[in-house]
Amino acid sequence: MDDRPRKIIHIDMDAFYSAVEQRDHPQYRNKPIIVGGRPDSRGVVATCSYEARQFGVRSAMPSAHAYRLCPQAIFVKPRFDAYREASALVRDVFARYCDCVEPLSLDEAYLDVSDSELYQGSATLLAKQIKQDILKQTRLIASAGISYNKFLAKLASDMGKPDGLYLIPPEQGPEFAEKLDIGRFHGIGPATEQKMRDLGVNTGKDLKAVPLAILHQHFGKAARHYFNIARGIDLRPVRADRVRKSVGVETTFEQDLADLASIQRQLQALMRTALQRLAEKGLTAYTLTVKIKFQNFVQITRSRTLNEPVADNPACALLLTELIKNTPVGSSKVRLLGVTLSGLDNEAPHAKPYRQLDLFDYSEATKTF
Repeated sequence: MDDRPRKIIHIDMDAFYSAVEQRDHPQYRNKPIIVGGRPDSRGVVATCSYEARQFGVRSAMPSAHAYRLCPQAIFVKPRFDAYREASALVRDVFARYCDCVEPLSLDEAYLDVSDSELYQGSATLLAKQIKQDILKQTRLIASAGISYNKFLAKLASDMGKPDGLYLIPPEQGPEFAEKLDIGRFHGIGPATEQKMRDLGVNTGKDLKAVPLAILHQHFGKAARHYFNIARGIDLRPVRADRVRKSVGVETTFEQDLADLASIQRQLQALMRTALQRLAEKGLTAYTLTVKIKFQNFVQITRSRTLNEPVADNPACALLLTELIKNTPVGSSKVRLLGVTLSGLDNEAPHAKPYRQLDLFDYSEATKTF
């Protein structure tokens, strides 16, 4: 068995959507750019430039709040075709140097370069070259984190942004994890973070001191993962064949919807958009899920798994109507709607055993190496 530490690079494009906008529109350069919903809408910030971040603007923040923080910001509607095109160029760069690439989204990916002999086997020097090639190919800046596992590589890519290049070598990994604030741990969302703080866990060192049995008691199946990462351990491989599990689209309305017919039309439009994205990837889906957020922010989902692929046909349109039966739709105003397709298959459609799943209400997760 090979006991050598793995060499993992995490590449993260800096402020990706807004960087593409500033690249393509010279008038936006060196100005606070917010990509997302308009400030007079219920939209949210998809991403923002570093000039806007100086004012406290962050991704997923309501656009109206972002405007209050930075009224001089330029709000830009997302251009996903342009972002996908730039992402494809970035992945072309990855392919020059590495076969084992696991994309996480349009703007980030893991690369396992453990067996690479390029640059005398230095993952740090290789990451530096990849960053240079991305800049040359796309005129966009990437940050790179290098370490012996995915958890630490992703953390490293956040260090020194923008245009970061940061290494966490094996001998420093456990100490790095111990010193980290619990809110900085990737994979620990706001709800879990608060739960940990309620237990007196504020740093990686605090987390390391909690026995595995106690973690199981409070966090179930995730306990082992938390136990390991507090020690700088992450055995997850970089999966070049990472399978996408779902495709979803959703929209927040500027005015709450009360009319049942309008809600049904919106759901059908969302389903068509999701199906189109699925078709572009050569996939079919067998599970259809509807997400509804009401005016009072209560959120529910309804899901059904079929024995035939979800399609843009009268049967699935009727299914959308059935899924919202016996819900507050029609009596309570709707703020947000979403449709997710899952149970994906890249083979020819074939019959599967019929299953039905209904998900019920839930409320508001320069060394070299």
